[in-house]
Amino acid sequence: MTEETMNRRKISILIDGDNAQASLLPQMLVEASKYGQVTIRRIYGDWTTSSMNSWKKVLNNHAVQPVQQFRYTVGKNATDSAMIIDAMDILHSGDVNGFCLVSSDSDYTRLATRIREAGIFVMGIGEKKTPKPFVNACDLFVFTENLAPKTKPASKSRSTRTKTKTPPKEPEPIPLLKQAFEIAVREDGWASMAMLGNALYQIDPSFDPRTYGQGQLSRLIMQYKKYFEIRTQENNGTTLFHIKLKE
Repeated sequence: MTEETMNRRKISILIDGDNAQASLLPQMLVEASKYGQVTIRRIYGDWTTSSMNSWKKVLNNHAVQPVQQFRYTVGKNATDSAMIIDAMDILHSGDVNGFCLVSSDSDYTRLATRIREAGIFVMGIGEKKTPKPFVNACDLFVFTENLAPKTKPASKSRSTRTKTKTPPKEPEPIPLLKQAFEIAVREDGWASMAMLGNALYQIDPSFDPRTYGQGQLSRLIMQYKKYFEIRTQENNGTTLFHIKLKE
């Protein structure tokens, strides 16, 4: 994915208001903007219910259009149907060449697959609980846990610390990095960082260096110099990274 391609791409961001966090709207728009210009911004839900109140405060500030969808049956969510129909209308209009679907609902799996079948870029944003089929149906999937502002835990007494359970750590990404390297490696035994990143998203669309505490892939690789050799190259003021798997 080249910078030129991303600059030309027009993206439609469609948000399932029942399955997304209003407080993260600015971060979600920034994330989608990394992959193109966000031209269509819509959020779907039943705006007659109190559950949508949190969205009303942030929509105008970010020029997001609310789309009303009544719940015809108690306990049933009609939002997904309205969002899917709109997405297909936008797809066939040809006005955009990229989609960002914001939801943790597996009901959008077929929609993401259909968009990809049309040769259109599709990214997803949702919680880590998002079912894997929906995640893998996207070209790229970003977990909202990686978008939430990091807060420092409040200091606790010694007795409280002993009772608090340490959250489980993410497994090390070494197997995934090695697998991606085998896809990206050139005949000379080296792989560019850009090609490695593309390979990682092919294997796992939800891959994100932030999951492992790093903001960039290059910094994540530097943590594992035991496994990878790193070489830099200056090109018109830009530093290009190349990596090689150590024997």
